[in-house]
Amino acid sequence: MRRHPSTPRSDWRKTVESQGLVFPVTVREDGTETPYWHESAYYELTMPQVEELEEVTEALHRMAIEAARFLATGAMGNLGLPALALDLARESLAKNPPSLYGRFDLRYDGTGPAKMLEYNADTPTGLVESAVAQYFWAGDLFPERDQWNSLHDRLVMAWRKQSPTFRSNIVHFAHSVADESGEEWMTVAYLRDTADQAGLQTVGLTMEDIGYDKATGRFVDLAEAPIDTCFKLYPWEDMLSEEFGVHVMTDPDTVAWIEPVWKVLLSNKALLAAMWHLYPDHPNLLPAYLDNPGQLTEWVAKPLHGREGDNIRIHADGVNVTQPGGYGAEGWCYQQWCPLPDFDGNKAVLGSWVVDGKAAGVGIRESDSWVTDYYARFVPHIIDAPRPVGSTIQRWLDE
Repeated sequence: MRRHPSTPRSDWRKTVESQGLVFPVTVREDGTETPYWHESAYYELTMPQVEELEEVTEALHRMAIEAARFLATGAMGNLGLPALALDLARESLAKNPPSLYGRFDLRYDGTGPAKMLEYNADTPTGLVESAVAQYFWAGDLFPERDQWNSLHDRLVMAWRKQSPTFRSNIVHFAHSVADESGEEWMTVAYLRDTADQAGLQTVGLTMEDIGYDKATGRFVDLAEAPIDTCFKLYPWEDMLSEEFGVHVMTDPDTVAWIEPVWKVLLSNKALLAAMWHLYPDHPNLLPAYLDNPGQLTEWVAKPLHGREGDNIRIHADGVNVTQPGGYGAEGWCYQQWCPLPDFDGNKAVLGSWVVDGKAAGVGIRESDSWVTDYYARFVPHIIDAPRPVGSTIQRWLDE
């Protein structure tokens, strides 16, 4: 795995915006802009490294599901969730409703085993830049080179596979108006497009626009039409705690939610401790414990419901970091400190995507600090191998 300097395309900002990446730059507190889409560099992986990461990703996904079953028993407490939430998650796991995608964050430098940092399988973002923007970037700059990126094809395939289980051919797609960056709207709009391509009828709305009809006991949209299936980019721990969350818990089958409610267990940082408990000394896991660091002398404290690096604390030799934020009251997980690989001051984390249980590609973010936070940048990648022909790609997808 290597990082190379690269000359940005002259119209890079306009190009990625036209491809759906609505925030190509990050605006800092002082008003200055810094590229979020960062094509002044790129990463190069080898094919054996990609094959290794694919195997690791799918193995970790299977392990995470078993850990979710363990957490749903209450063996590690209520995980900062409201009453009945674990019962609901346990029932959801037993029914095995459709789920779509997730993203592992991995520590990997190409020279040793990948280490799982966390799994966001409830509300993962970074999809447009991973599936679309870096695909076309590679086509422009490296048309003969391969890229680990089957995200788009796998998403369309997943919708087609799962749609026969839906109550109707109509799927609602919802995001929250609270997100002012456009990231959530962008992600939901792209996923809606993949569902359209799979032959589904789609309806867009915001979470705040979803209503509840007491007479029929159904969630409804702005036209008062019942919602049968709904993809929502909104955290389950928040959704269950809000006013209409009681209707989800008392009658969970009125809507087929994607992601399903059991995914609340995969995005909870308690998953890290559960996986270490079930699979101690696994080469792709880091020691992790709930409530206290145990025997760890260097550790990262993560709030159970935390996102975007908020409230993370690092306690290590020469590194003491405390991030601001509003999380922590729900509890903490302590994970062994494992510094990110440093490529000439650029600290990289690999986002390894899972679609319908299969490894589907990677998005690489890097930052100047040890915490991958709001100021991280997305850097595209290629594989040190020729781009395969269409028939080969289709065979891989079929397999």
